Amino acid sequence: MLNRSRIAGRSLVAATLAATLATIGFTAPAPASAAVSRAELALRWAPIHYQDVDATGSHALGGRSDYITKVDFDGDLNGRNNWDRAGQAGVSFAAHGYYSVVETTTHWYITYLFFHPRDWTDHPFFETEHENDGEGVLFAIERDGSTYGVLRSAVTVAHSSFYSYTPAGSTWSGGRENVDGTLQLQSSPHDSFQHPVTAQEAQGHGLKAYPQYNINGDGIVYYPSTVAETPSDGNDRDVRYQLVDMFAAGGLWAQRANASLFANLGTFAGDTSDNCGSGTFGCSTNSANAPWGWDDGDDLPGRGQIATDPAKLSVEYFTVPGSLSRAYTYNPYASEAAALAAAAKTAPAVVD
Repeated sequence: MLNRSRIAGRSLVAATLAATLATIGFTAPAPASAAVSRAELALRWAPIHYQDVDATGSHALGGRSDYITKVDFDGDLNGRNNWDRAGQAGVSFAAHGYYSVVETTTHWYITYLFFHPRDWTDHPFFETEHENDGEGVLFAIERDGSTYGVLRSAVTVAHSSFYSYTPAGSTWSGGRENVDGTLQLQSSPHDSFQHPVTAQEAQGHGLKAYPQYNINGDGIVYYPSTVAETPSDGNDRDVRYQLVDMFAAGGLWAQRANASLFANLGTFAGDTSDNCGSGTFGCSTNSANAPWGWDDGDDLPGRGQIATDPAKLSVEYFTVPGSLSRAYTYNPYASEAAALAAAAKTAPAVVD
């Protein structure tokens, strides 16, 4: 005979344990028999992220200008006041990272975006500053029948150039573009997974696979999680960042026509207000991109296709054995495919 009270008690214990683990930022792997959600997939493959920090000069804000945060860290979706608001008291530098997932029958493609309110410099020569900064990485995951698939490649965004990587043991190799290095994986203290490792430089925030960029002196190590922590200072080596779905209702993709946030399709709006450019070579306007605006002008894939058509980018950048479908089973970017293609032809060059 079933002991219903014992079964109910066990269910309550399991639910309480799951809630406790979620509260501390730990996400247990989904059962092998369960279909993984896109949020779980994004959390599993989200990078451990090394952020170099420079605290020199007034534009550094004591190092806070190198902290990753939300686009609406200041409580609004106005891209033209972010430089100014970053220096004000009361704004949030709680750590966030954005993601989008698109799917084919053979692969998942996960794009991650890290946002900074300022792209800045501390010297007067040659380099310009600008309001807002968005750079990131694309991971290609082969759907091999396991819960989370197998990581095959990464392409990172460092200003107006892309860099390609493969993890050890990947079956993918160089294609039209040479592989720029090995993508390392590292254990997280906040879950049970090995995560890919990325890094951003201070000031300009170019992003590459670790350790091609690395912490030089002060820096922050960000770990993917379900909670958002604020660094205790510019040399905090354990900060959890919360993932935000770009396709969520009211999310970044839904805001793509918001003229306060975007100057044009895929380009954040930014101006020269406050002290941007003071004491430096200058301050440029509308100079940062969302993933659907990322472009390496020297390479064959078009503007934004690293996020909107990652299967195309993958077969251009890599030699891929076996099957790689070009037909998407889930791709919300496709709804704007014609507009994105037209914008790619007419948009001015944006140097991030």
